[in-house]
Amino acid sequence: MRCVTYSRNVFLPVTNLCRNHCGYCSFRRDAGSARLIHRHEAYRLLARAAETGCSEALFSLGEAPWEVPGFQKLLAEADVSDLQDYLAELCELALELGLLPHTNAGILDDDALNLLKPYNASMGLMLETTATVAAHADSPGKSPATRLDYIARAGRLKIPFTTGLLIGIGESWTNRREALEAIRNLHRSYDHIQEVIIQPLDPKAGTPLAEAKRPSAEELCAVVKMAKAILPDDVAIQIPPNLTDPKPLLDAGANDLGGLSPVTSDWINPGRPWPELEALADEFDGPNGYSLQERLPVYPKFIKLGWHGTKTRDLVAALADESGLVVKKYIC
Repeated sequence: MRCVTYSRNVFLPVTNLCRNHCGYCSFRRDAGSARLIHRHEAYRLLARAAETGCSEALFSLGEAPWEVPGFQKLLAEADVSDLQDYLAELCELALELGLLPHTNAGILDDDALNLLKPYNASMGLMLETTATVAAHADSPGKSPATRLDYIARAGRLKIPFTTGLLIGIGESWTNRREALEAIRNLHRSYDHIQEVIIQPLDPKAGTPLAEAKRPSAEELCAVVKMAKAILPDDVAIQIPPNLTDPKPLLDAGANDLGGLSPVTSDWINPGRPWPELEALADEFDGPNGYSLQERLPVYPKFIKLGWHGTKTRDLVAALADESGLVVKKYIC
């Protein structure tokens, strides 16, 4: 049976204030209705996650919220003076409670990356596409060149990194190939890409792409096969099992299911609940099935290299078995 990995996580939406206005996003809010997670709420979620056996704390937020009018008021209401220092504080809290941080904070400068690196097992940023698409017309942070530069800067800092493609936002097949080749080339240069997510568009009411066609299973399988052919063997191909039937995509070559949370919803796709592990086990069971194995937010290769943050190393050593996966595994 082929091994398929996943992580057990808690998803903390640090803030939904964002400078971008993507044509498919329902997460973003303007300053008047945006929120910043308070310390007591973060502690409650992290403590509950620790109690339920999670090993990953996923910190996600809108990009460059400090560029949006009203941001300082949001900080003051949460008794926070600086967002990047606050992220480091939340990551440290996660570590104290036995959870490994993985931060996806949009485009950051090198000072912020260096600040957060010690506290994070890995970090991430979706490339989405190398195409210029209408859905990104009012999203300065979605410039392909800017995002590729950010992924490269993370590579130069030896940060284990997650990226991916968003399928169905107006890109062509040529664009998809170009994006995968760009990720491959970055990995060849810096050897830091641990996984590439193949994520389908989930059209949401009230957004410009509300009536867009959802990518079919056949289309997604074709993208997975393309990724399998282009990406190096040591880069995992991840598919989100709450947005698509995972079995055909695993058959096509995907080998990771990403984070599954017993505590929080998918804040980016709130109408798409996580599947239960038991249900996945039942679906995958059989002579031609897959074995589910829990991993940490940092992959075994990077544990051996010691690239995960310095402040995460004791916890990684306690949570990982000799193969670099989670000591207590869920196997079907």
